[in-house]
Amino acid sequence: MSFELRDHTADVAVAASAPTRSELFAAVGDGLAAAGCEEIPETGGDRFDVDVRAEGVEALLFDYLDHLIYERDVRAVLPVDNEVTVEERPDGWRLSGSARGVPLADVDAREIKAVTYSEMRVEETADGWEAYVVLDV
Repeated sequence: MSFELRDHTADVAVAASAPTRSELFAAVGDGLAAAGCEEIPETGGDRFDVDVRAEGVEALLFDYLDHLIYERDVRAVLPVDNEVTVEERPDGWRLSGSARGVPLADVDAREIKAVTYSEMRVEETADGWEAYVVLDV
């Protein structure tokens, strides 16, 4: 799995690819962290659980990233090393997993204000899954 940060007008975008949808969401979560901080410590911080539900797969990605931003603000941590499982269920979509919360005091981070639906996409390709998300900085 991988992600790439791309300039986007006054914002920043994360373009990610992975063999599975779950790995894709984790890669976008890691892209969110990289958009907020150039150097992420390999150690430190405690893991916390993440559980998100939504009606559609793009809504799930939006809500997941929004939840990571919320956790950053409430816990004063940068969520990194994201591990998630994404499931389609009869009642909608569910993401469960965890992230390692690196204390913001230990990193030089810029604020990511919000996730946007602008140009957002999640799609299956011949090689796996791809996503594109624009972040408001």
